[in-house]
Amino acid sequence: VRREAARLMCASLSPPDQSELSLEERLRMQSAGGTGACRQLTAGSKAARRGKAPGKPQLNKKGPVEMSAKKPVPFLRQVVSVTKKVHRDPRFDDLSGEYNPEIFMKTYSFLDTIKKQEKEMVQKQLKKCRNVEQKEKLQQLLNRMTQQEQAQKKQQKRRERELTLKRQQRELAKQGKKPFFLKKSDKRKLELAEKYAELKRSGKLESFLNKKRKRNAVKDKRRLPSQKNL
Repeated sequence: VRREAARLMCASLSPPDQSELSLEERLRMQSAGGTGACRQLTAGSKAARRGKAPGKPQLNKKGPVEMSAKKPVPFLRQVVSVTKKVHRDPRFDDLSGEYNPEIFMKTYSFLDTIKKQEKEMVQKQLKKCRNVEQKEKLQQLLNRMTQQEQAQKKQQKRRERELTLKRQQRELAKQGKKPFFLKKSDKRKLELAEKYAELKRSGKLESFLNKKRKRNAVKDKRRLPSQKNL
C-alpha cells in the first residue's frame, strides 16, 4: 500500500514541485519503492528541457560549422563551399575581342611619340654622363630602343606590303581574273629586293655586302674539314 501511494504521489507531482521537496521526503519516497517512477519523470523533464533549449547561432555564414566535442565526427562531413576565383587573361579571352593590328596601331599611336621622347632623353643623359658603368647601361638601353624601333618599322613595312598585295588581288577579282597568292619564298624575295633598294639609296649597300661576304667566309671555313680529321 505504501509503495502504491508513493508511486501515485510521485506521478502526480510535476518537475518543479518535486524539486521543492526536502531531502527527508525524497528518501522516504525512495524507501517506499517509488524511485523508478521518479527517475523516469525527472529524465523526461530533462529531455524536454534539452529539446527546448535554443542552439547557438552561427556568427559567420561562410565560416566553419561548429561541431560538438562530445559527439563523434561523421565520416562524411559537410564542407562549406568556397567560391574559387577565376583569373582571366585578356590576350586569350574572347571577351576582349579579336586582335586587329591596324586598329591597334591607330589606337596606340601616341606611344610612338612617348618612345621618341624617352630616346632623346637617354641620348642627352648619355652625353652628360661621366660614370663608366652608368654610361654602359645607358648605351645598352639606347641600343635596345633603337632595335625595337627598327623592328617596328620593319613590321609596318611588311604589313603595308601585304595590304598592297590584297588590293591587287581584289582588283583582279573585280576584273573577273583569278587572283594569285604568293608563296613564302616569293614574299622573302620581295623583302630582300626592297632591302637592297633601301640600302642602295642610303649608300650602305657596299658595307652590307662586305659584312655578308665575311660571314659567309666564316661559315665556309667552319664547314671545311680540319687537319686533325685528315
